[in-house]
Amino acid sequence: MFAGLSSEALEAVVGAGSVRKLASGTRVFAQGDPGVSGHSLLEGRVKIVQARADGGQSVLRFIGPGEMYGTVAALMNQPFPADAIAVVDSVEIWWTLPTLRQLMRQHPDIGLRSTAAAGQRLLDLQGRIGELTGERVETRIARTLLRLMEKAGRRTSEGVEIDFPITRQDLAEMTGSTLHTVSRTLAGLDHRGVTGSTRRRIVVRDPRALAQLAEQGAD
Repeated sequence: MFAGLSSEALEAVVGAGSVRKLASGTRVFAQGDPGVSGHSLLEGRVKIVQARADGGQSVLRFIGPGEMYGTVAALMNQPFPADAIAVVDSVEIWWTLPTLRQLMRQHPDIGLRSTAAAGQRLLDLQGRIGELTGERVETRIARTLLRLMEKAGRRTSEGVEIDFPITRQDLAEMTGSTLHTVSRTLAGLDHRGVTGSTRRRIVVRDPRALAQLAEQGAD
């Protein structure tokens, strides 16, 4: 939202916000809470989780440094549509809704970029819905791992490690699958040398092979 602003404008944006530390496990806001604030992550990772009508939940995405979250709901005067939970010790900056609106009046580019960001997330969501309805489970899991690797990967001696704790249950909720299926699929990928996984850690050992799996179309 703030890309392209002058250094003076960025100083005003930062000065209008409040910085706070988030211990791992902290719920930044809860699904259904009034949308009264906008947030940007400075360090760490935040998980966006939505409760479903059937009593289950879906992991919608993971937020990384530099990304905004909660802002669209606030600007639309809507309740937050999901929980935001820190998955590692993190740092964020946040703004009250009146402050965000004042910043947009002072710097119209912020409003334009927020609209573009909301549109991109809608496109991403539409793409994920298409994956859930038309692709094999292994392909969905491979696509999800590839996105996480590209967004949050760090090179190690073993390969490219996803740099925050992620469980098999998280992957199941992101891919519309079951814990058993994800566990079985990861075990197969580990055996083939594509990945190396433990309970909360995943390393992509062969990114090219993972990309080939992710590119496989629907049955």
